Amino acid sequence: MVGLPTGTVTFLFTDVEGSTKLWEREPEAISKALPRHDELLRSAVEAHSGFVFKTVGDAFYVAFSDAPEAVKAALDAQRSLLSEHWEVTSPLKVRMALCTGTAEERSGDYFGPTLNRVARLLSAGHGGQVLLSLSTQELVRDQLPLGAELRDLGVRRQKDLFGPEHTFQLAAPDLPSSFPPLKTLDLRSNNLPIHPTPLLGRERELAEIAGLLRRADVRLLTLTGTGGTGKTRLALQSAAELINEFEDGVFFVALA
Repeated sequence: MVGLPTGTVTFLFTDVEGSTKLWEREPEAISKALPRHDELLRSAVEAHSGFVFKTVGDAFYVAFSDAPEAVKAALDAQRSLLSEHWEVTSPLKVRMALCTGTAEERSGDYFGPTLNRVARLLSAGHGGQVLLSLSTQELVRDQLPLGAELRDLGVRRQKDLFGPEHTFQLAAPDLPSSFPPLKTLDLRSNNLPIHPTPLLGRERELAEIAGLLRRADVRLLTLTGTGGTGKTRLALQSAAELINEFEDGVFFVALA
């Protein structure tokens, strides 16, 4: 891919909130809406020299060499999405997250911790909301678009258990500004410990554990295996992923 940013890169991740339910309720309407959604996002990204390096379903993964341009693209995209007339009965709401850092570029894709951070930041947001990491905020705070501002949402613990993330919200007079609390570990009581590295490559096991714990007949789930295979880390990450589904929170009790 010609011109793919390297070095310090600002990543913009997006996805449509509640798209799975929309497909179940209004498959014909959402099938017509998503191509227009794609057009609006690509137009905003390309107008600010961004590069869409991957799409997965309705999710966009975009790279920018310039952080202020990434913020402008997110703002323009939200404005375009908000002003569009959608055929679906529920408005098409897109959540967005921006994070700046280094990443390894390989065969038109990126890899590294910065990608994990922006993905986690995206999962904490709500449709119509634009979230920024501290690394991006520091680069754009003096170069914001006219009328835009950044609201400090505080230091929040993300579900990767990889330490807290100072989080900011992009606000503008013509965009929605009131959203529910971020979907982070701070939303529910917990004592889940911070880990020095995120959990990678266990998506299948996490999905299987989540499916079992959501069953009404499962009251106790045991993970077995030889020592050192990461059972405790997997259990902790599963607890973090499901924390919002337990009103009283989740807790780690060491039995060693």
